[in-house]
Amino acid sequence: MAIDQGTTSSKAFLINRRGKIVGQSGFEFKQIYPKPGWVEHDPLEIWESQKAACLDVMTKAGTLPSEIAAIGITNQRETTVVWERETGKPIMNAIVWQCRRTSSLCEELRKKGLEEDIRNRTGLVVDAYFSATKLRWILENIPNGLRRAEGGELCFGTVDSWLAYKLTGGRLHITDVSNASRTMLFNINSLVWDAEILSWLGIPNTVLPTVRDSSECYGETSPEIFQGVPIPIAGIAGDQQSALFGQMCFQKNSAKNTYGTGCFLLINTGEQPVFSKNGLLTSIGWGLDGKVTYVLEGSVFVAGAAVQWLRDELGFIKQSEEIETLARRVPDNGGVYFLPAFVGLGAPHWDMYARGMIAGITRGTHPAHIARATLESMAFQTKEVLECIQKDCGSTLEELRVDGGAAKNNLLMQFQADLLRIPVVRPNEIQTTALGASFLAGLATGFWKDSGEIRQLSTKVDRFIPAISELESRDRWNTWQKLVSIALQWGK
Repeated sequence: MAIDQGTTSSKAFLINRRGKIVGQSGFEFKQIYPKPGWVEHDPLEIWESQKAACLDVMTKAGTLPSEIAAIGITNQRETTVVWERETGKPIMNAIVWQCRRTSSLCEELRKKGLEEDIRNRTGLVVDAYFSATKLRWILENIPNGLRRAEGGELCFGTVDSWLAYKLTGGRLHITDVSNASRTMLFNINSLVWDAEILSWLGIPNTVLPTVRDSSECYGETSPEIFQGVPIPIAGIAGDQQSALFGQMCFQKNSAKNTYGTGCFLLINTGEQPVFSKNGLLTSIGWGLDGKVTYVLEGSVFVAGAAVQWLRDELGFIKQSEEIETLARRVPDNGGVYFLPAFVGLGAPHWDMYARGMIAGITRGTHPAHIARATLESMAFQTKEVLECIQKDCGSTLEELRVDGGAAKNNLLMQFQADLLRIPVVRPNEIQTTALGASFLAGLATGFWKDSGEIRQLSTKVDRFIPAISELESRDRWNTWQKLVSIALQWGK
């Protein structure tokens, strides 16, 4: 069973020995926006929706708990949860990765001249995106937060830690190296929580989870959750690293892009970290058999979330899947370009104050033009990231593997190939995040013997080949860059 706890929904999947998904279930949960730029989730609603998905998928598939070899967890990263160690009760809502409330604290760290040191230790830029400043904010803003944390009363974790704690009835307070590497508290060179950074932020190490490999048997679920049957929990990875593993990017210089709430392009850089000079992040992909695989990542904050905006705020569509039909009503974008910088810009700009823009509107602009521009914005932002990855790695990518909900969109995938000038490869099974979690859990329990056996499970793919001229592609790209430059100035 793969638990896939995402930003907007909690899902569960059953995967058989042939690597086929034989059951799936999911439930959306509430997005909480207390102030502009603030985003929260209710940790208990996350847990209840995730447990419901697990039980529902077994019912739908007619699967007994005793038939499940292991559980793998994959999760929205950076989202920060703090709960009472004794009761398991969250002390406040989770602060979501998208939340910008700690931007001023990040500015303070920069003014102290700590940014380069933090980057060298963690591979990350100083940004409100990551867990470190969110945790500091929580401890400062709850009654006696720091005192309680120092006394061992509180547990901090990203969502994987929270789920492992709840699944085991409080017996496990753990995370894996991939999630730890996204907190801005973990030293990716020495593979330990960084004492200096903890000191700079005033965070006691008593609140932190134990860091484990991404593939090992951590413990078993509490029997009461699954009809009296304890099930091994044997794999944990952040959602983007899990998708890279699920795409079977086991070799150095293989890469994937996930089109979800945001866009996340990762490339496997092997057993040594590559520190970016072009605004990318260095993280840990996974820990397996005592070895760590590193990745370079470009994080785009808003991708599918822009489609949700068209659906929920503008009412252009009723279901997210309808956007391709709407966009195909026009032959092109009609000169309309959309930069969905709702919460600032991520890689490679890392500008917390940039804001979204739609440019090129005329009296003849139709919702279909804006829909098309929304899809194209995902491809443009991906190209920005890919160019930086190729500079840092000193090599050209031969193809880009893709997954995520928006990867189903043929119009988007074709435009992505046109813009990148390389093939875009989409597997028939695009739930690669879930596959990655199941592969990690399966390797730990002997369900699959090694990565070679997993490679043999490879499914058929769709290939999108560039179909427009290089000149047209370049012209579109140049126009996009003008829009980005305006947005960056707007935030100053």
